[in-house]
Amino acid sequence: MIIGVGIDVVDVARFMDTLERTPRLREKLFTPAERDLPASSLAARFAAKEAIAKALGAPGGMRWQDATVHRVVGGAPQVEISGTVQARATELGIARFHLSISHDAGIASAMVVAEG
Repeated sequence: MIIGVGIDVVDVARFMDTLERTPRLREKLFTPAERDLPASSLAARFAAKEAIAKALGAPGGMRWQDATVHRVVGGAPQVEISGTVQARATELGIARFHLSISHDAGIASAMVVAEG
């Protein structure tokens, strides 16, 4: 059963400008495994985290680092959740996230389906 759906789009250059203006933001938004990725991949992961939050009903108090997006060679990206994100997913009865991310022509996008 589908419990939630989320989508987000990010302008890569604008996002990177924001990260450059606010260096500590990179540490707030991304897990250590994500922080050193190329600009387009960072923007796509930010879009994915926004989409996940929307699929969860955008509750306050969620920590950005409680969701990590992992690249899977030859497969769909995988979402690893913990802490506040896991608590909300459990509350809603979410068993799995289906994630699609893309980046092209300076735009990164993500779409998430939360399944129970």
